[in-house]
Amino acid sequence: MGSVFRLFVVVAMVMAAVAGCSKKEEAKPEGMASPHGEAATKKKESVVVVPESVKGKWKAVKIAVTDKGDNKETVYTVNIGSQLAIPGSGLTIAVDTFLPQFTMDGTTLTSQSNEPKNPAAQIRILEGGKEVFKGWLFSLYPTTHSFSHPKYGFTLVDFIPAS
Repeated sequence: MGSVFRLFVVVAMVMAAVAGCSKKEEAKPEGMASPHGEAATKKKESVVVVPESVKGKWKAVKIAVTDKGDNKETVYTVNIGSQLAIPGSGLTIAVDTFLPQFTMDGTTLTSQSNEPKNPAAQIRILEGGKEVFKGWLFSLYPTTHSFSHPKYGFTLVDFIPAS
């Protein structure tokens, strides 16, 4: 019986090897260079488009800053297009854009409407005057693409319409 089992194992291994080899190798068209070096690492730059229906309709956002050491949260109101130094931290938050219904179409980031259905704020965080983060905070998805700082956490908690 031992030899039958060994034969079964060998047949199974051969079948697995044949199945692996049967996958089609994708051939590159002649004359096409392999993506190496600079061209392979170039990433398409995203473009933020604020629709006319959204421009000027929002005044500020509220960002909760959590001190991870003290487990203390402070909410700061930052006007869109401005920045605010966080007291005693050496950090500054700059709010570049607010999109009430964030959506992405390829490399275009925009808002489908002025309704706050997927609110997102494009922010920059500066530490000692140097930019250490540039990205988005999403109020519905606070951990998506969030900035990881050893001492502080950042969350978009509210947004203030223009009067």
